[in-house]
Amino acid sequence: MVLFQNSIKQDAKIIFMQERDMAPDFDLQANDGSVVKPSYYRGKKNIVLCFYPKNHLFACPSKKVFKMAQAIVSAYQEITAMNTVLFAISVDTVEDQKKFVEDYKIPYLHLSDTKKKTCKAYAGLNMAGLAKRSTFIIDKEGKIAKIFRDIDVEYHGREIIEALKSLK
Repeated sequence: MVLFQNSIKQDAKIIFMQERDMAPDFDLQANDGSVVKPSYYRGKKNIVLCFYPKNHLFACPSKKVFKMAQAIVSAYQEITAMNTVLFAISVDTVEDQKKFVEDYKIPYLHLSDTKKKTCKAYAGLNMAGLAKRSTFIIDKEGKIAKIFRDIDVEYHGREIIEALKSLK
């Protein structure tokens, strides 16, 4: 899949990412104010991108966000020990991301995609215009090594670890 030289553009025709595709680059602001660009890690680290709808929704989706965060937090140390960086991404504002990370003591950065370009290009959007829950593992060369679209939120941290172990 080609997406304008592997970077996300406003008017790009969206085609869902596939395993072995080059991961499109993007610039998103994190909860700590920094700007994250995946190409910075190319040749250095694997990247895990966890897309989710929104931090604070009423009822079930909100509970899923918290359970997924817990599963990943419990596996975070092992994930980073595998020469990997991990980011969570939603359409929430930087301020909302900051509050969520602080409230739940989450050790990894949450990225804000209020324009929805990155969420749309990677995860796709649901009927409400929010990111579909999915995770992308990008290898050190910038290729998508694994995509999780049907996520078991309680065991997702372990799933990520197992996928990272299979990278060469």
